Amino acid sequence: MTGHARGAATLLGPGDDAALVSAPDGRTLISIDTQVQDQDFRLHWNNGYRTTGFDVGWKAAAQNLSDINAMGGTATSLVVSLTLPPETPVSWVEDLADGLTAAIGELGATACSVAGGDLGRGTEISVTVAVLGTLDGGNPVLRSGARAGDVLALAGTVGRAAAGLALLESAAPFDSLNEPQRALIHTQSRPQPPLAAGPLARLSGATAMMDISDGLVRDGGRLAAASGVVLDLDPLELKRQAGSLSPASDILAADPLAWVLGGGEDHGLLATFPAGIQLPAGFTAIGSVQAPGTHTGPGVTIAGRVAGATGWDHFAD
Repeated sequence: MTGHARGAATLLGPGDDAALVSAPDGRTLISIDTQVQDQDFRLHWNNGYRTTGFDVGWKAAAQNLSDINAMGGTATSLVVSLTLPPETPVSWVEDLADGLTAAIGELGATACSVAGGDLGRGTEISVTVAVLGTLDGGNPVLRSGARAGDVLALAGTVGRAAAGLALLESAAPFDSLNEPQRALIHTQSRPQPPLAAGPLARLSGATAMMDISDGLVRDGGRLAAASGVVLDLDPLELKRQAGSLSPASDILAADPLAWVLGGGEDHGLLATFPAGIQLPAGFTAIGSVQAPGTHTGPGVTIAGRVAGATGWDHFAD
């Protein structure tokens, strides 16, 4: 994992007992996430697709970089811990390292580098990444700042990764899928978080923001609860998002709106902005922020109607 050019914040990278990173801001954002084989990814899917080490490395980087992005920050360095069964091919691990560094470069996290890591033995593959980031002297954008009258906006996409997952779990052979269908699987295996959008939203006055990792409704509900507001989604915007998922919904006879509302691994950004300001590049208005009603508390509604519970629950059966 030493092939990626060292970011400016990494003063001492792999090779010693610990890395040395700078924190000119005097504060450091930090996030950590784990992918476990057969819980967060499978090596072999129902439709014949095989998850590569590159896929897992890319996704491990992307989901962590997205967390820093959601605070309005810029990632500066990351460390990786790998637990591997002894029969894991060395080439798979090398591919994982390539996926990590490719994601950092291609997603635009040019200030970030892999600062080090650890290897261990276990019964299944487990990949844990911790990432550090900076706010460059600014204030973080929290989940708790949304206010009634704000505009609700989205950067990136929702539903595409969920549609890709549905294709992976289907009986439709991967080799038979067309390019639009494979592109949905690509979003699931190699998410494309909009990393330029987070810092830009902070500088543009975003009042609240979070990464959509567990679904638009579930994560939107978390932001709504933290801010004590209602997020009212525009059904026309939801329909527009769902329209791009027809390559999967048509062959699976599925409702694409369910993927839009409940799918989260695109790692888009959900943010609120004061009314009347021009939304920063990359953001699209998808609703409004309202005060809770007399008989309803904070939550998510669609055109005024309470949205049903949906999204990823890490501890559900």
